[in-house]
Amino acid sequence: MAQIEFLDETIRDGQQSLWGMRLQAGMALPAASYLDRTGFRVIDLTGSNHFEVLIRHCRENPWQMMDALVEAMPQTTLRSGMRSNASVTFGTTPDSLMDAWMRQLNRHGARSFWIYDVLFNIDKMLRLARVAKEFGSEVAGAIMFTLSPVHTDAYYADKVDKLAASSDVDTILLYDTAGVLEKERLSTLLPAIVSKARGKPIEFHANNILGQSAKAYLDAIPLGVTILHTASRPMANGPSVPSTEIMANNIELLGHSHGLDKAMLAPVAAHFERVGKAAGFPVNQHNEYNVLSIQHQIPGGMVGTLKAQLAQHGISDRFDDVLREVAIVRRELGYPGMATPFSQLVGIQSVLNVVNGKRYAVIPDEIVQYAAGFYGEPVAPIDANVLDRVMNSPRAREIIAHPPEQPTIEELRKRHGTNDDDTLILRALMPEADLQKMREAGPLKRYFPFFSSPELEQVGRLMQIAKLPFVHLQAGKLSITLRR
Repeated sequence: MAQIEFLDETIRDGQQSLWGMRLQAGMALPAASYLDRTGFRVIDLTGSNHFEVLIRHCRENPWQMMDALVEAMPQTTLRSGMRSNASVTFGTTPDSLMDAWMRQLNRHGARSFWIYDVLFNIDKMLRLARVAKEFGSEVAGAIMFTLSPVHTDAYYADKVDKLAASSDVDTILLYDTAGVLEKERLSTLLPAIVSKARGKPIEFHANNILGQSAKAYLDAIPLGVTILHTASRPMANGPSVPSTEIMANNIELLGHSHGLDKAMLAPVAAHFERVGKAAGFPVNQHNEYNVLSIQHQIPGGMVGTLKAQLAQHGISDRFDDVLREVAIVRRELGYPGMATPFSQLVGIQSVLNVVNGKRYAVIPDEIVQYAAGFYGEPVAPIDANVLDRVMNSPRAREIIAHPPEQPTIEELRKRHGTNDDDTLILRALMPEADLQKMREAGPLKRYFPFFSSPELEQVGRLMQIAKLPFVHLQAGKLSITLRR
């Protein structure tokens, strides 16, 4: 029997998958102490896309939010995600800015990182791992899984071999964004991975889009997985990961052990269910098995975002059309792994194809950059006809003439007019107009922003002092509920 460790995804992938990354500090802080005392190996906290959404849509300073959550969870190691060549925007990012981004996340309290690159630019992944090690942080080298004719067990084993050979990589993370791994494939894939992992622990993250990821987790344990990624039940399932509640029970029933304090799970679930319903966000999701999901492999973290984008453009009824187009575009673009940035690039191109009624009539700059190799070498050749359209698009010549630059950190500080790297990251991430609106919104709000009022702000401050976990509004009347 195995000792299983849990990594919590409630306030990172859970809210990314279900809430489109709209989680704000006041939505998470009341539950933070419970999460901190549950006994998770690591709590996944944030990533650059969350930073962007917080600034643009929530007018909240992401550094302040991170500081507040780090302070509220002192017992547990906190994690952030890093895309090796672009954690700032969906384009490519200078190495010097990526290194600065890694250092600032460490300085704000993150001590665990999952580093990934969908095209497996291993040199860039390992460079960031070395920066993380300046702070003694843990590093998970991510294997972003996708189904395609070219993504074989041998392909992934080779990537694991290169990552595990580095002393700066502590664990190997098998990351199934579309939740398509089943027992048959796991039975060959995991032995291939374990054989090259040099004894390093294997983590498993599978978004439950097909409703089968909890079973995949159980199938993976006898094959060498010892760390499972889960979320509080209201923030789990659907496009998110399996729930901590069901997985803790499942592994106990199968005779495995864990170190979680299950008494802490209920108050966290009650809190996020209440917050989600009050904010109009989905909770307690369940998905049916849909073969279309295997074809398009839209990742869990993108489902909520894509639905929100379609709703903003008034075409929510075209969601299934877009998904079918995604399956075609993904194949035509050489089967890029469906994780950031390529899930977004494939998704955006698919939306444009559907909305315009003519395929590749409009081609985003990033598609040209991908075809030109700016992100790295595609896994498989791009369809010849599509490549021809991309390279002859109106913007292609100009884009190709300006490959990614590599300015020094000093040059970037001068360009953005600051010697403060917190500010540098935000200015590189977002337009100044959005940053100004964020600043005008004032300091971090520790209460639920959608219940904003002067009276509630005072209550929020008192709750912070008293460390009370819940606040309710009932029929316009404020009430406090204590849970211990």
